[in-house]
Amino acid sequence: MHAPLVTPQDHAPAAAHIPPPVTASPARDRRPRDPYLLAVLLFLAYAALSIGRYRHLATKSWDLGIFEQAVRAYAHLQAPVADLKGPGTNILGDHFSPVTALLAPAYRIFPTPVTLLVAQAALLALSAVPVTRAAAGLLGRHRGLALGVAYGLSWGLQRAVDFDFHEVCFAVPLIAFALEALLARRWRGALLWPLPLVFVKEDLGFTVAAIAVVVAVRARRSSRRAALCALGVAALGVLAAVVTLTVVIPAFNTADTYAYWDKVGAPGNPLNGSNPLSGSHLLDGIGTKLRTLAWLLIPTTGLLALRSPLLLVALPTLGWRFLSSDAHYWGTDWHYSAVLMPVLSLALADALSRARYSPRPWLRSYALHLPAAVAAASLALTTTLPLSLLTDPEAYRKPARVSAVERMLARVPDGASVEANTGPSSRLTSRCRVFWVGTAHGITPDFIALDNTSHGIHDVQAYARQLHPHAEYAVVGARYGYVLLKRR
Repeated sequence: MHAPLVTPQDHAPAAAHIPPPVTASPARDRRPRDPYLLAVLLFLAYAALSIGRYRHLATKSWDLGIFEQAVRAYAHLQAPVADLKGPGTNILGDHFSPVTALLAPAYRIFPTPVTLLVAQAALLALSAVPVTRAAAGLLGRHRGLALGVAYGLSWGLQRAVDFDFHEVCFAVPLIAFALEALLARRWRGALLWPLPLVFVKEDLGFTVAAIAVVVAVRARRSSRRAALCALGVAALGVLAAVVTLTVVIPAFNTADTYAYWDKVGAPGNPLNGSNPLSGSHLLDGIGTKLRTLAWLLIPTTGLLALRSPLLLVALPTLGWRFLSSDAHYWGTDWHYSAVLMPVLSLALADALSRARYSPRPWLRSYALHLPAAVAAASLALTTTLPLSLLTDPEAYRKPARVSAVERMLARVPDGASVEANTGPSSRLTSRCRVFWVGTAHGITPDFIALDNTSHGIHDVQAYARQLHPHAEYAVVGARYGYVLLKRR
């Protein structure tokens, strides 16, 4: 037999046969970080805006005080009573948002309304991670990042940040993570992520159902089991919403009803035979509603989101808002559109992922350039939206007038009862029992604190006598339109 042929390579050390380690390219290393870096930048921007507005005494409504009272109660293991809604009012009888109890540990350490504002900034910024990640997975890194920027700067999120604190900040990331899982065909995650929405607000059970229906449609061919589970989750979401509206909230409400039925048609509880949708106000304010739809669909998605079934997830929120008789729900102000932003952005990403392969050249071209266009639109619109305030150096300075007002309010001792309106309440709810002015209902508070910068009250002592005819109040402080009165 011939000896086997031996080559010089056969005598090389064994290590020579080990391939060199594979290292990821710099671009590959950076790509996974994009969503997180964007989220950090958005958090800093959102937090700066919220804290800056608080430092400028620019609180817009009583909601910040109401939520602080509820979270403060949770932090002390008490029922979530919000006296601003009326003495002894359990907030679960107004809106069902037990999710805010998650803020109690942080609030116990940092007992200030700023804790709520920072938490909201973090939750809204977090939602940019699944949005950017899902968009990048469908469209590539650069277009995905463009959609992430457009989402983070979207007018709906900016309005929510500008409106102090609201419980919907918990819903936004839950919806974003659910839709990310849906687009990735991770059916279990798409059905599990939205379930906690039923603890965020009473109407969001219908949004859970809408997400589940889209999952059922998408999964019907690839996984019959997932489609059947999705239909079960949809039924569970509707059931949770109905039970919460008709049983749970009335159980915590002193009037044994849901107080907002009269804003969606006829007043009354459906269990008592009234139909909340009868005589709906769908055509009322139709011009405002059409403008809201235009704002939702044109600058945010270039109308292309209409090609995605994910847009169905927006229908429950738009439905109750446009059926309502309350004009505040129809427009683009405040926080009401925040939950729609992840739906619109990911519906756009879904539509773009398919439009790129359309046989129509114009549609392929449109889809190719649209991510950059919506990012540019969001940047342009930001010049007229709340985040534009961050370019003003005064946004980072605490005005002297605010310090003077705070020193005056510091004269109210901890634990005192105070009747107040918006401005003073945000400085007192962390340490006092605060009632909304005119709603103390038989309780004579120790102090009355008023923001009278509009000079709507000509004689504050006469106004105090009108509120409490059997008590005497003396002015003990007045600073820059803010007035503090103490009971004699």
